[in-house]
Amino acid sequence: MIRPVTRRQLLRAGGAGAVGVGLAGVAGCSTLSTSGVSTPQSFEVPLPIPPVEHGRMTGGLRTFALRAQEGTWQFRPGQGPSTPPASTWGFNGPYGGPTLRANVGDRVAIEVRNDLPESTTTHWHGMHLPAEMDGGPHQMIAAGDMWRAEWRIDQAPCSLWYHPHPHGRTERHVYRGLAGMFWLDDPEDPVAEQLPHTYGVDDIPVVIADKSFDDSGELIIDDGGNEVGFLGDLVTANGVAGARFDVTSELVRLRILNASTARTYSLGLADRQVQMIASDGGMLRAPVRLDRVRLSPAERAEILVRMEPGEELMLHSFEPDLGDVAVPFAVGANDSFDVLRLVADQTLSPSSAAPKQLAEFGLDPGGAAVRREFRLAGRQINGRRMDMSRIDTTVTVDTTEIWTAINDDVFPHNFHVHDVQFEVLSVDGAEPGPELRGRKDTVYLEPGKPVELLMRFTDYTDAQIPYMYHCHLLRHEDEGLMAQFVVVAPGEEADPSMIAGQAHGRH
Repeated sequence: MIRPVTRRQLLRAGGAGAVGVGLAGVAGCSTLSTSGVSTPQSFEVPLPIPPVEHGRMTGGLRTFALRAQEGTWQFRPGQGPSTPPASTWGFNGPYGGPTLRANVGDRVAIEVRNDLPESTTTHWHGMHLPAEMDGGPHQMIAAGDMWRAEWRIDQAPCSLWYHPHPHGRTERHVYRGLAGMFWLDDPEDPVAEQLPHTYGVDDIPVVIADKSFDDSGELIIDDGGNEVGFLGDLVTANGVAGARFDVTSELVRLRILNASTARTYSLGLADRQVQMIASDGGMLRAPVRLDRVRLSPAERAEILVRMEPGEELMLHSFEPDLGDVAVPFAVGANDSFDVLRLVADQTLSPSSAAPKQLAEFGLDPGGAAVRREFRLAGRQINGRRMDMSRIDTTVTVDTTEIWTAINDDVFPHNFHVHDVQFEVLSVDGAEPGPELRGRKDTVYLEPGKPVELLMRFTDYTDAQIPYMYHCHLLRHEDEGLMAQFVVVAPGEEADPSMIAGQAHGRH
């Protein structure tokens, strides 16, 4: 692993005008094209496809059961006896979690049992739902207990995910393996049938995460004080390094999740563009052809790749454009590596072209009743570190707001808002790139470039139980770069009395 760089070193480099310096400027290291990211010698490991769960339908209620548990997992299968399994955590298995699938309009219930040796939570990232069902740090599940969340799915079809959210421990819990995807479908959407949609065949979940190991093969979960957080030296897809997927259709749809705790990826193919069709919160208005798709932690993208019989392609992460960051190597800006090998069969089933129009949506910026500004610096938002007993922002239900998020540091942050899908209005005063013009819940923040977000808060009010907004670089979140908001009825005020000094949840 590379030597960690602290915030003091980054700030010193930035203050000395060293934004953009390479390895030689810090800690006496020399520049490497991959900054220590190792690439497997071959990509022959079959890509594991997480099991899909549709739940149990009873009386109009779709019920899922999840169990957070300990296990062991082989991240480097087929690479010799020197790579023993590592101790891991997972949902309904040793690592990762099943892909949950529900339909728009469904009433769903999820029962989460915690069989880990410590308390945790399960957060439904990107989901619109009541605050008490959000699975954030106030809905803790003690070891041996069960928590039940229930709500109605009322948002566009999209690719969401679920993961723990215990304050101060989220990085470690996610890194150990507690992460799975949650896909929302709309059987009445005519676009769905025109896109690849057979799970595990031409519609593929791809969960990307970086890992590192000690000499005994166990996961290293200490980021060593590196300011950006943990940057592993082995990158995995669905839990394995050197993954291969055998393509059987002309068009394959990859639903990609960045489940890393700190690393940002820039994904693409060496010799052609990819076709992006969806972002965090659902379909774009129309397909977009891109050379690269940048995904910071927690962001998702759906891309289409068209292949010829017998062709081989490599999904590659190129050096990501992270903006004017100090000491680029320390935040992964110099890293470039292969992620997933795609191998087409000699005979492929035919696939039609993606529809020219995918979705219609859009909020009216002119209807925004409130503007707010959030400045991220160090481990504070607007000069305050996370306090579980404090409500930082109060929003009135059925209002449209514009939030401006600003990264005041010289290293990366991103910004995630619970409960809503927002639209990116501008980046540093300019129109956002086409990949940012969909519905999103997480956005990367380049240093010094304000990002305007348009969002509307509907349906659910609770003056006592908050949602979160925070940086999703998980070490930053754990150390306080997070705040709380409540959505209230007109004329109502926030009431933090219930959350002061206690965890809140149902067991």
